[in-house]
Amino acid sequence: MNASETVRIACWQPEWVTGRAHHDEFLGRLEQVAAAAAGGGAGLLVTPEMSATGYHLGRARTAELAQPADGPLAEAVARIAARHRLAIVYGWPESDGDDVYNSVHLVGADGTVAARYRKTHLYSDVDRTVFAAGDDLVVQADVGGLTAGLIVCYDVEFPETVRAHALAGTELLIVPTALVRPWEFVARTLIPARAFESQLFIAYVNWHSSSPDGYCGLSTVIGPDGHPRAEVSGDLLFADAGRATLVAARLATPYLPDRRPELYGGAR
Repeated sequence: MNASETVRIACWQPEWVTGRAHHDEFLGRLEQVAAAAAGGGAGLLVTPEMSATGYHLGRARTAELAQPADGPLAEAVARIAARHRLAIVYGWPESDGDDVYNSVHLVGADGTVAARYRKTHLYSDVDRTVFAAGDDLVVQADVGGLTAGLIVCYDVEFPETVRAHALAGTELLIVPTALVRPWEFVARTLIPARAFESQLFIAYVNWHSSSPDGYCGLSTVIGPDGHPRAEVSGDLLFADAGRATLVAARLATPYLPDRRPELYGGAR
């Protein structure tokens, strides 16, 4: 383990505009944002939940926009990642047979897909009437020497999910989300608690909207000490995730080695 390894993360918090759900428009915006992220020294760009299409679209429109994991959208994002030598995390509705999944790709800086994750915890009928649930809880890939894990939005609200990642060695947990008002508590309180109690970095990346009941923004990168590394004031933020910070936080607060799973029963 090299304590000097650090990944510079760029988080894109785009404004949601009704009617904007279109792959070509997303790819044009992503090209510009990737250039800005790479220009700022980032090695990883994280975008929100369902960033390629938007999230609250309904069953019919989501199915219409769905593509397979190796479809033209994936090929186009791969070209952008390779062109800017930048790893990219993006979300889209993944078609697989008769099912549609709320999926995320982590595309490496060489343009190859390093990991794919399907949202495992579906939120109310908003998700359950549109998507099938994924069954692989811990999906990981190497990003700049750090072990990165992928989950989506509601998944992070289950402590078991984040702890499973911590126990599997995840150092940077990437969480594309579509959090709406009035649930700002999740971003402001729950995300720092999750990072602190499981001793890892969390990159939590949301849409924003001016609508009173729209997306609340509040994208952030939280360190394993529970403190934010950055927050957005516009639509792009930069933050550094380093292994030295992980080592120091885990020495100061050794939750993981101090666990007593033999006492937890079904909770493990």
